[in-house]
Amino acid sequence: MELSVTTKIDDLLKEYPFLMDFLAERSPKFRLLGNPVMRKTVGRVATLNRIAIIGGIEIGQLLDELAFEIASQTGQKDIIVNKAGSTPAGIKDTLTRQEILKDIISDLHAGVDMTILKKRFFDLIKDIDASEIAQVEQQLIEEGMPESEVKRLCDIHVKVFEESLDKKQELTMPAGHPVHTYMLENRALEEVIQKTRALIDQFGTPPDEQMVRFLQYEIQRLIDSLSQVDIHFLRKENELFPVLEAHRITGPSSIMWALHDDIRKALRKARVLIAEAKAAEGVAKLRETLQMLADMIYKEEKILFPMAIELLTEADWIKVRQGEEEIGYAWVTPEAPWSAGSTHKKIEKGDTARLDLDTGVLTLEQINLMLTHLPVDLSFVNENDEVVYYSQTKERIFPRSPGVIGRKVQNCHPPKSVDTVQRILDEFRAGKKEVAHFWIQMRGKFLHIRHFALRDISGNYRGTLEVSQDITDIRKLDGQKKLLDWK
Repeated sequence: MELSVTTKIDDLLKEYPFLMDFLAERSPKFRLLGNPVMRKTVGRVATLNRIAIIGGIEIGQLLDELAFEIASQTGQKDIIVNKAGSTPAGIKDTLTRQEILKDIISDLHAGVDMTILKKRFFDLIKDIDASEIAQVEQQLIEEGMPESEVKRLCDIHVKVFEESLDKKQELTMPAGHPVHTYMLENRALEEVIQKTRALIDQFGTPPDEQMVRFLQYEIQRLIDSLSQVDIHFLRKENELFPVLEAHRITGPSSIMWALHDDIRKALRKARVLIAEAKAAEGVAKLRETLQMLADMIYKEEKILFPMAIELLTEADWIKVRQGEEEIGYAWVTPEAPWSAGSTHKKIEKGDTARLDLDTGVLTLEQINLMLTHLPVDLSFVNENDEVVYYSQTKERIFPRSPGVIGRKVQNCHPPKSVDTVQRILDEFRAGKKEVAHFWIQMRGKFLHIRHFALRDISGNYRGTLEVSQDITDIRKLDGQKKLLDWK
């Protein structure tokens, strides 16, 4: 009997079935071999050299241990150990690659040394695709790994796969395509990042407080420009993420949304610190934010966009493009028109269809005019938690676009807000509550946000109505006004 780097694990286990238990005790990684799918794929082609890489064990040591175990269990004395051999080729089977990738990411989260994991990655599956990373992150979340934990180590994932991702061909999309516009915005953002870094590099280490105060206006102007990235993020959240969710890709989207919120928060903090003339803290926070933005560009163009291009159909991209104008663009506009249709029936001017209501009869046009001229923003979520309507008023408080229609309302909020949204829906559905309201201050406005449980004549829950209103001026009212003061 000869054991070598080229010995097939499947052949070995067929001859010595007891080695399965031995390997499972030797390393948790070898428990994958107990999976029937893995046995049929990796087991049939994997050599001991490859198995050693998966288990993180030096091949010579593994061969010696296997020889000793076989001799102990069978009494064989003629076992030859041959440690000569070559490096194995990368694994191509999709299921096997995904299992190995999941194992690598799980080890990252468990704190295994990145150098070891990088070697395992390049030895086994170095030609990674963006969609594979996204699918594996999705699987890990579905298997119970908290999204917050995946987000926390997202940058480490990227570092492990960075060299492989960098070798992928650069994206090229036609002008006007949503991805083309996203990338135009990224190029503009990179220019602002470069200008901001050049400015704060002048301050020295530690930063000269007097110079920071002297250039405070210029820094704030650049922070204002950086903050336009919020429009870029809003299009992703309201247009791109919904169609990915329709293809059951939810985990990577929610992780990226949480990273958006981290950047938003960091920009606000940097703005406040600079305004308060806290030079050292302000410059440090700004440097951190610039790196977060640069990392986001990388994640988009190396992982998110390639995955979306591979996954989405032309009809999906038309849907993404449809609502972009309503949200707007950051720094740039699309370079050219791009074919975009409409998936929703528009109410035509003069539409004469009439609806008999409880207290009157209105045409569809009249109903639409009323809803879009109310001094509030309306959003309606049906009994299945799906967004089915929003009022497109002239100046909406919170951006909405057609991509939100049909989307689960839980997916329309940042991850940190989902628990609150779910609690409101659960309490409304159970009949325990009828109203939930909040008030917040944002961009110099005082906003009142109310949620109402809607019930039919029999008391059955039929959905939730969200009403948002800017009450900044209303709060200032005092006394009485009885006369018309038009001029």
